[in-house]
Amino acid sequence: MAHFIKSELTALGAEIELRELGKQEGSDVDLPPIVLGRYGNDPSKRNILVYGHYDVQPALVEDGWDTEPFKLVETDGKLIGRGSTDDKGPVMGWINCIQAHQKAGIEFPVNLVMCFEGMEEYGSDGLDDLIRAEKDKFFKGVDATCICDNYWLGTSHPVLTYGIRGCSYYSITVSGPSADLHSGIFGGMVSEPLIDVTHILSKLVSPQGKILVPGVMDMVVPLTPEEEKLYDEIKYSMEDLYSATGSKTNLFDTEKESLMARWRYPTLSLHGIEGAFSAPGAKTVIPAKVSGKFSIRTVPNITPRELDECVTKYVNKVWEELGSKNRMEIKLLHDGMWWLSSPNHWNFEAAKKATKAVWNVDPDMTREGGSIPVTLTFEEELKKNVLLLPMGRGDDGAHSINEKLDLINYINGVKTLSAYLHYAAVQPMA
Repeated sequence: MAHFIKSELTALGAEIELRELGKQEGSDVDLPPIVLGRYGNDPSKRNILVYGHYDVQPALVEDGWDTEPFKLVETDGKLIGRGSTDDKGPVMGWINCIQAHQKAGIEFPVNLVMCFEGMEEYGSDGLDDLIRAEKDKFFKGVDATCICDNYWLGTSHPVLTYGIRGCSYYSITVSGPSADLHSGIFGGMVSEPLIDVTHILSKLVSPQGKILVPGVMDMVVPLTPEEEKLYDEIKYSMEDLYSATGSKTNLFDTEKESLMARWRYPTLSLHGIEGAFSAPGAKTVIPAKVSGKFSIRTVPNITPRELDECVTKYVNKVWEELGSKNRMEIKLLHDGMWWLSSPNHWNFEAAKKATKAVWNVDPDMTREGGSIPVTLTFEEELKKNVLLLPMGRGDDGAHSINEKLDLINYINGVKTLSAYLHYAAVQPMA
C-alpha cells in the first residue's frame, strides 16, 4: 500500500519519501513505512498538512462478509471492501483532489503536505517519534492540519469534528497447566484459566455499560449546563442509531444520553479471549493459557498513567479475592490520549464553508467516540489547529463486516476536501 500510494502521487508530480521506522517492538518485523509527501512549494501559499492511514482492520470472508473483503465491489451505489471508509477511501480522496485540479486545469490553492501511515489500527507505532523529530524539518511551516479519518454522526447530515476520545487497550493473561488438558479427565481437579479470566472480565463493566473500576469516573470533567445545551442542536435520532447497529439494543432511550455516552463519557468494552477454543464444533479442552482483551475509551481529564494505576490496582484486587492458584498478568498493549480542539478556528471556518458549498447545509459540530492517536500529537508538537473532516457516514461499518462507503459520499467527499483547500488558502487567520 505504501508503494502504491508513492507511485500514484509521484505520477502526479508530488515529492514522496517512504520513511522507514525500524522494527516493531519486541519482534523482527519491519514496521510499515510512513509516506511523507509534498505537492507544491510556493512560498506565497499556505501549507496544509493532511493525514490518513493505509492500514486496515483484519478481515476474512468467513467473518460474515458477503463479498471478498480485499476486493472492492460497487453495489447499489456503495463501495464495499475493507478500508473503503477507514481509511483507504479518504486517502485516495486526497490523491483524487490533485488529479481533479490537474484535469480541470485549475491551480492547486495550497502547498499540500502529506503524512500517510500504516500502523494506525495498532496505536500508530513509530509515528509520534517521527513527528517530534521532524517538527522543525519536514513539518516546518505547516499552517493547519486536516484529518479525514472519521464519520458523520448519522446518515444524512455532514459534520465537522472537534474532539475525540482516547483509548487504552489492555490484556489480562491467566496461565495454569503446562499444556491444554482434557476436561473429562482434569475438569474439577484443576483451576481453569478460562474460568478465572472470564470472572475478572465480568467485574470490569456491568451489562448496562457502567464502568466498575474505581477511580475512573472520578477523573471525568463534570457536565456543565452550557455543554449540555450543545446537544440540543445536533441532528441525530434514535433511528440513526438503529440503522447503524442493525438493532434496537440501545442502552439509553434518548438521543442526548446516547451521544453523551459516545462523546463525553468513558466506556469499557470487552473484545475477546485469546487462546480459548472458538472454531466451529465442539472441543472439550481446558486451555492452559488465555488472554482477555479489553479497552477503555478515555475523555477529559483522564490521563493514561492514572488510568493504568486504577486498572492495575483493581484487577489485582479482584485476582487476590479470587484466590486462584493460577498466574495472572495485567498488561497495557497500547494507548492514545483524548483530544479536544477549538471549533471556531479559521481552519474549521474554511471547512464549514466547504461543506456548505458542496452539501448545501451547515455541518453539525460534533465530537467522536473513536480514537485517532496522532491527532493530539500533531496539535501539541506543531502548535497548529487540527480539524477532523469526515467523508463517510455513520452506518459505514468501519471495523465490521461489509464495510462500505457510499459513492455519493466519496464523490462529494473529494469535492469537499478540494473546496476546503481553496477556502483554507484565503480564510483570514484572525
